[in-house]
Amino acid sequence: RVEKGKLYGRGAYDMKASLAACMLAARAAVEMQLAGDLIITAVSDEEYASVGTAAIAQNPRWRADAAIITEPTHLDLCVAHRGFIWLEVETTGVAAHGSRPQLGVDAIAKMGHVLVALEELDRTLRANSSHALLHSGSLHASLISGGRELSSYPDRCVLAVERRTIPGETPAVVEGQIQQILDRIAASDPSFKAQVRTTLVREAFESPTDAAIVQAVQAQIEQQLDRTPRIYGDTPWMDSALLSAAGIPCVIFGPAGAGAHAITEWVDVASVQQCVDILCGVIQDFCA
Repeated sequence: RVEKGKLYGRGAYDMKASLAACMLAARAAVEMQLAGDLIITAVSDEEYASVGTAAIAQNPRWRADAAIITEPTHLDLCVAHRGFIWLEVETTGVAAHGSRPQLGVDAIAKMGHVLVALEELDRTLRANSSHALLHSGSLHASLISGGRELSSYPDRCVLAVERRTIPGETPAVVEGQIQQILDRIAASDPSFKAQVRTTLVREAFESPTDAAIVQAVQAQIEQQLDRTPRIYGDTPWMDSALLSAAGIPCVIFGPAGAGAHAITEWVDVASVQQCVDILCGVIQDFCA
């Protein structure tokens, strides 16, 4: 429904309105005299494995001089976002009957020491702001499993960890931080056995503010909205990281609204039209 200038609906803000704006801008571009090509990538799976953008980024036929990721930004400019790394920590114990503690090693109890140390690492990370727009990385425990039955010592416990990263925090650095924790615990407890492995990496993203595409979008915002856009870094990961890694300069720009992933989601209708107009201006300038 549309009410008081807001269009309500699941995915309206994140990000069907952005796709609509791209399509309308592309339709308008048909009448423009462009020297270059305009490519619209209506890709799937951004919120899980990003198979759509990954396939495009890896295909040499799909090359671009720049890209605008139309995630919603309230008509401001997002030039950086955090990445994330998923890891698994596994502690190994010795299975035994619950009545024979002298024979068993409790893998879940051993994981408790890991959890305490990871919580301390998270506090340390967040206390050390080192990026002007994204500030710091973070860490949290996501999933844990272990044990087979109540009357047995568990011989295995697996903890899934999500580590949010800022530019410069590589998979090797992140895994190394956790390995140091495991080594420290093992040094004081001979019965402690654990390993860490990385299961998924999504790099952080950062674009220089003097990049041509950033400057082009900023100029159109200033011209059409008569204001200087806010330039900021955002917390969630986006497909821009994949395109940037493929050598395509990126900026993130889209309409206004609220309620992403929520029951009540809406997009500001006027901002969608403004987004269309700004995209058209950028297309005309950048591809002329």
